[in-house]
Amino acid sequence: MLEVLVGSVVGLLVVAGILIMVGPNLKGTIRRIRAVRRPASVPSVFQNRPREAVPGLNPKTQRVLVAAARLSNWLRAHGHEDLSRELRGAAARLTSNEPAGLYAMQTLLRKLRAITMEDNSQQRLTALSKELRTAVQDRFEQLELLPFKRP
Repeated sequence: MLEVLVGSVVGLLVVAGILIMVGPNLKGTIRRIRAVRRPASVPSVFQNRPREAVPGLNPKTQRVLVAAARLSNWLRAHGHEDLSRELRGAAARLTSNEPAGLYAMQTLLRKLRAITMEDNSQQRLTALSKELRTAVQDRFEQLELLPFKRP
């Protein structure tokens, strides 16, 4: 019986302590506690939706950036750190000054023609560089920076 009495006194003291901490703004605190509810839907962070490579850029520019990232990762994996670094630098320049970045990528694509590798690696390098070259030329044409002759 004594244990029940001590337990109830401790419980009353805990409740009194909480009321003292809450202070005079008890109604506002109760309102805030009631306002906290579970969200009705899944937050957009967890929803699967396509995202832009860099928000606010032209889709063809984003295509150039994606192709450059693929080629840069492949070059780095195959021991061409310097070319990979230059390509990433050109891609970074592309986001701030698009014509300068495109010209830098075009210069880098000329350097890539000199690289020779084994059969499978050479085919992959050719495919990735062709994808990047096509994307760069499309963006050049769209910006009308260089006159390209159509056959």
